[in-house]
Amino acid sequence: MSRDAHMKRVLDSGLVAIIRSPSSDVLVDVAEALVAGGIEVMEVTFTVPNALEVLAAVRKKLGDRILLGAGTVLDTETCRAALLAGAEFIVTPTVNPAVIEMCRRYDKVIMPGGFTPTEVLTAWEAGADAVKIFPAEIGGPSLLRALKGPFPQIRMLPTGGVNLDTLNDFVKAGACAVGLGSALVEKSAIEQKNFSRITDLAKQYVAAMTKARAK
Repeated sequence: MSRDAHMKRVLDSGLVAIIRSPSSDVLVDVAEALVAGGIEVMEVTFTVPNALEVLAAVRKKLGDRILLGAGTVLDTETCRAALLAGAEFIVTPTVNPAVIEMCRRYDKVIMPGGFTPTEVLTAWEAGADAVKIFPAEIGGPSLLRALKGPFPQIRMLPTGGVNLDTLNDFVKAGACAVGLGSALVEKSAIEQKNFSRITDLAKQYVAAMTKARAK
């Protein structure tokens, strides 16, 4: 599928699950639990041990049932390795024009992180498909709304501080989608291998996004 088709899948879903854990052993099970709950767009962060192996294992297990990405990508070397392991989109915490360029070269979705107006515009002009507003817990929906004022054309995906209580406000502020980390993939649920808890939370977030977009 093309970059545009993959981006459409992100936008249609509105929810990007961020999978991270000190141990990589159970993350394939976590991915399956998310799919069971209706979330099919997810990223494995490079803070996870053996992240490349996890990416490859998730891709092999779930295939086209999900849109799989890699997060916390800091450089072009990591970016290329992630793409070769099966990542279909790349998320970064900062604006790295070289990483953006590499993703455009290989027709892959790129969502770099930005926080200030300058960073957001720089990322967009460099070729971002959406800008990850990070850390969104600083400023919250008000920050997003303020950024959308001068940049209504820029797709913004807040990450950090998004939960069941704030999701509606972020959507109303202009979020094209949201990134969900520990509020969805709870550390305790991973440690206890309580995958039904992750599936239940995924269902709640899908319902909350559907409701927020219907208002």
